[in-house]
Amino acid sequence: MSERVNKQKRSCVFIDLNILEYKRALDLQIQTLNAKIDNALIKDQIFFVEHPSVFTLGKRGGEENLSVSRDFLNSKDIDVVQTNRGGNITYHGLGQAVMYPIVDLEKNKIGVKNFVHGLEEIMKQTAADFGIDANRDERNHGLWVKNSKIGSVGISIKKGISFHGLAMNINPDLEPFSWINPCGLTNVSMTSVEKEMTKSESGLNSTDNTISMEQIKTAFIKHFSSVFNYQKTDLK
Repeated sequence: MSERVNKQKRSCVFIDLNILEYKRALDLQIQTLNAKIDNALIKDQIFFVEHPSVFTLGKRGGEENLSVSRDFLNSKDIDVVQTNRGGNITYHGLGQAVMYPIVDLEKNKIGVKNFVHGLEEIMKQTAADFGIDANRDERNHGLWVKNSKIGSVGISIKKGISFHGLAMNINPDLEPFSWINPCGLTNVSMTSVEKEMTKSESGLNSTDNTISMEQIKTAFIKHFSSVFNYQKTDLK
């Protein structure tokens, strides 16, 4: 949902972190958040990243929704990290597009509900770019293709500034999702953009549905800029 309270474009910087371990990306978010709290003139920053395999727990916990042992995860070299974002347990891995907007919601007069709705809208429009009809579920945040979840949203707010964000499955290994109740939900299957494209003749290429992260970055930037009325800024 776009908020058009102010017709003037908001200003932000898009930063591509490429592949970065979750804890390091979280530290970078916190550093940026604290810098913005100390200096309101620092521009909003939007991080784009892929994480090596990791399970993260939200404020509502989630380890009870993990169906495999810590020893099993250790054997797979997969960590479990407690966070202060909203939501329950989720999985991050290569092939999943993650975006962390460090945005001054208070200064930009963006309500929290509208911000969450907007993050869902970015994923919805990105899915549509690849011929996928994905929608919201009024009972659960995120983005869904029928009964399968393709994207998640989990944010935190401090001093009116957002951190954490969204994660959209592009072409990840979906097996680790079977080791949890994703976001604390039972009997939920996960899907991805490439998986859905193979089901549909409306994919970009019926014989090759490979998607590059560069395509997803471009889509995220375009739709973030449009949904939240930000200047389109090149990745830096």
